[in-house]
Amino acid sequence: MSNEQHPLEVVLTPEQIQARVGELGRQISHEMGKDIILLGVLKGAFVFLGDLARAMNVPVRMDFVRLASYGADSVSCGTITMTKEPELDLKGQRVLVVEDIVDTGRTVRWLLDRLAGMGAAEVKVCSFIDKPERRELALDIDYVGFRVPQGFLVGYGLDYNECYRHLPGVYEVKLDRQRG
Repeated sequence: MSNEQHPLEVVLTPEQIQARVGELGRQISHEMGKDIILLGVLKGAFVFLGDLARAMNVPVRMDFVRLASYGADSVSCGTITMTKEPELDLKGQRVLVVEDIVDTGRTVRWLLDRLAGMGAAEVKVCSFIDKPERRELALDIDYVGFRVPQGFLVGYGLDYNECYRHLPGVYEVKLDRQRG
């Protein structure tokens, strides 16, 4: 892991994030009701999932999966692997997949197919950030925090090479493509 710092440009402030997460929590509580499992996709969604669960006014159960598709680069390598399976039995359950960011849609589509194979009764998707202009597959996101059209984003759980997850806002990393 590199300690190298990159210039950052503010995209979303902590206040904007908390206001929107509160709205999402109320909306999901009203529309989905109780008896749902929040299934967070590690590592990026852990901050969002925690805040979303606290913003909901219905009891929920929580679990996590860990998927890998990026490695140490800023673009997906195209191969998806599940390195952590859900621990809760999802058969017959209502599941809300909580993602940090959806761009091409390949990872979420892969996960939705996998959850269907596990027998989940209903699966919806909530993404903190949606980049629909990058979509390669037809995919509807049921609940969207923010649509951010461009840039490589970090903060609020999002990372670049495992750095910047701790930041309370979201920032665009200004990567210097001239350096190796």
